[in-house]
Amino acid sequence: MSGVAGEAAIRPGVSFMRAETLESADAARRCLARPVDFERVGARLRALDPPFVVTCARGSSSHAGTFLRVLIAQRLGLTAAAAMPSVASIYRWPQRLRGALYVTISQSGRSPDLIACVEQARAAGALTLALVNDTASPLASACELVLDIAAGPEQSVAATKTVVASLTAVLALVDAWRPVPSTHAVLAALPERLAAAASLDWSALISALACVDRIFTVGRGPALGIVNEAALKLSEVCGIAGLAFSAAELVHGPMALVGPRFPVLALLQDDASRPHSVAFLSTLTARGAPVLAAGGRVAGAVALPILPPMRADADLLPMLVSFYLAAEAVARARGMNPDHPPSLHKITQTI
Repeated sequence: MSGVAGEAAIRPGVSFMRAETLESADAARRCLARPVDFERVGARLRALDPPFVVTCARGSSSHAGTFLRVLIAQRLGLTAAAAMPSVASIYRWPQRLRGALYVTISQSGRSPDLIACVEQARAAGALTLALVNDTASPLASACELVLDIAAGPEQSVAATKTVVASLTAVLALVDAWRPVPSTHAVLAALPERLAAAASLDWSALISALACVDRIFTVGRGPALGIVNEAALKLSEVCGIAGLAFSAAELVHGPMALVGPRFPVLALLQDDASRPHSVAFLSTLTARGAPVLAAGGRVAGAVALPILPPMRADADLLPMLVSFYLAAEAVARARGMNPDHPPSLHKITQTI
């Protein structure tokens, strides 16, 4: 039996979702192949020294935006907020954005609401930056600065390698803006670590989700964007209602739902948040909740394997690769086609 996550649960044939997840390492390598692009943008941002940052995205790209906002707060001490696209696209309320950095993240670069947001932000005096998989798209043309995530074509409706490439671009962007001693080593090792994550055995997650209809996904700090992405994938690909929360927010009300029939998937990273998350998750297992934890040992929980830690933020990307492969296997085990979730399309154009 192969050690690849979920191999035993996958029927003959390889889905696009699985194949494209396995291409994540190559996508990250392409994204990082032109460091001069990130260095140029990083130098521009240091010169600008924006008072605040706004991220604008939809769907999976919005989770990369959450990841970016956390890193900006941690590494640069800047306030970073998520845009409300309807403010520009429907209500057309003017925004006070002079001097700000406005970052839009998109796979296709063709959603009308994102384009309207960028046009409004640029007219209001913000520096606009696109992280996009199509540098010839209308969104890229509307922005002053563009970074190519270089994921390549993606056929599965459920985005995988484009999300990993977007997260890679976020890491490279923040590292170029505010370099730290580990920057070069972390980015250089990332593609191989993404490839290695595909061989980790997350079959325990597949078994736990075979017959459930709901799950909490939990993380703090930079993991929050990743668990948001996990919840979305479980909802769209597996038909499982995924509810993503910060471990701190779960205490405020939603914890009342936790019990033997409501599993919890927790993604932890090796930073100051982990002891608090481990302590909280231990209270959930004490209540009989099935908890599956990656990145920390929790009493009574099932431990999902991860790679040896390198740097807390970058360590979350290999976890996402392991998760994607498990989610694809869960979908197949539940009789669903992971490449074609019901009622969804590859390019979603919202207004």
